[in-house]
Amino acid sequence: MVTLYKNFNIKKNHRGSIILIGNFDGVHIGHQKLFRLAQSYKKKYNSKIGVINFDTFPKMFFNKSLKNFRLSSMNQKLNLLNNLGIDFIVTKKFDKNFSKTKSINFIKNILYQKFKARFIFVSNNFRFGNKREGNVNLLIKNQKKYNYKVVKPKPLLVSKKIVSSSLIRSFLEKGFLEKANKLLRRKWSIEGIVQKGRQLGKKIGFPTCNIDIRDYVLAKPGVYAVKVLRKNNSKYLKGIANLGYRPTFNQTKILLEVHLFNFSGNLYNKYLSVEFLKFIRKEKKFNNVNQLRSQIKKDLNIAKKIK
Repeated sequence: MVTLYKNFNIKKNHRGSIILIGNFDGVHIGHQKLFRLAQSYKKKYNSKIGVINFDTFPKMFFNKSLKNFRLSSMNQKLNLLNNLGIDFIVTKKFDKNFSKTKSINFIKNILYQKFKARFIFVSNNFRFGNKREGNVNLLIKNQKKYNYKVVKPKPLLVSKKIVSSSLIRSFLEKGFLEKANKLLRRKWSIEGIVQKGRQLGKKIGFPTCNIDIRDYVLAKPGVYAVKVLRKNNSKYLKGIANLGYRPTFNQTKILLEVHLFNFSGNLYNKYLSVEFLKFIRKEKKFNNVNQLRSQIKKDLNIAKKIK
């Protein structure tokens, strides 16, 4: 079982470990390759593996206008990391006070004094410390002094492009769902609690579960074939979802609305995981409700054929 920490005060048996530092947003195939390499070090050097990541991405902390960014929620990320043979995860709250930490103090006070890190895995473009002053070269420069070894794995390339969370976000934003899912090696999903809405779907014959996407990246607004998991229930429910602004009803808030096939029941306040299978069409403003209802029926026929 993975040990979770909210600060850098780790247990003695976790000191001297292999440390991976990063956001690991989405835990994509590039990250998965990195963790496989860390596993080989774990076996060779009989060490434990620890992850340092941050609650509130530094990029979102410094850019308050960046509202929709995450590929995965913290809960999803922890579950994904839990399956990669990690021994402990430190999720430090990134705040104003921590952002002022000098890069050399991060190395000395945290990586050395608190962690006694044995190996430090980072990407080539890793930056840290106040005003992003620290980089991989600074880590390498200090590795003998503070008794650790920096490991810089080569990035994973797919179709001559470096696999990254940024690339996956751009695929989702452009509606290239299949490409994004390939790099995640799973179906991209949004988790959230079903909210009481205006029941617009129910009024036109297609009741929906409404989920606030919070700070998830905004995939291309439109209609998607989906499948849904309820908390503590392993049976998937198939459905169709609209992600966007509902222009026919002149709405402005981004919302995920999911209509489930062959389901009747109350899901208000229930926690759902919505997996995106296929992008069907972009969001469109219809002249009236009848046009919308007619289009939804066509969308349903397409979605029901998708496995």
